[in-house]
Amino acid sequence: MTLSPRVRRMAVTAHVTVSVGWVGAVLTFIAIAAVGLTSDDATTVRGSYLVMDAAARFVLVPLALLSLATGVVQSLGTPWGLLRHHWVVVKLLITVLATAVLLLYLRTFAAMAGTAADPAAGLDAVRNPSPLVHAVLALGLLLAATVLGVVKPRGLTRFGRRAAENSRNAHYGP
Repeated sequence: MTLSPRVRRMAVTAHVTVSVGWVGAVLTFIAIAAVGLTSDDATTVRGSYLVMDAAARFVLVPLALLSLATGVVQSLGTPWGLLRHHWVVVKLLITVLATAVLLLYLRTFAAMAGTAADPAAGLDAVRNPSPLVHAVLALGLLLAATVLGVVKPRGLTRFGRRAAENSRNAHYGP
């Protein structure tokens, strides 16, 4: 399936938009997590963990899922294909990994938000470096995926080489 040029531009625009949004949301998340770890104000610390839970559920997860979906649509509708080039496969794996970790981490966000909402919990129980560490690692993964999407290093997968060979044979004969 090959997308028409107009639909392809729309797919690329959608993918770039949600992917840039995901990176921006992660950067914002890093800032909120850093404030939660370093602030001396109890209300600010507690609020940051409550905001991180909401941001993860209502901003990060939708952007991650949309980035994955638009990336798959775009790759299936272009000559790059989903499994033909190493860089596309690696980019897909990065996106799946980052999305899976985020989805698995939602329970942790909820638990941290619950602790933050409990006025009896001390700030030492509320503060947790884990969201900051995970967000920094996520940013690294997303930037690596961005570099792959821009540079598009050469290299066909086994499936891609076979498809290219079959295409040549169909065009020129065996």
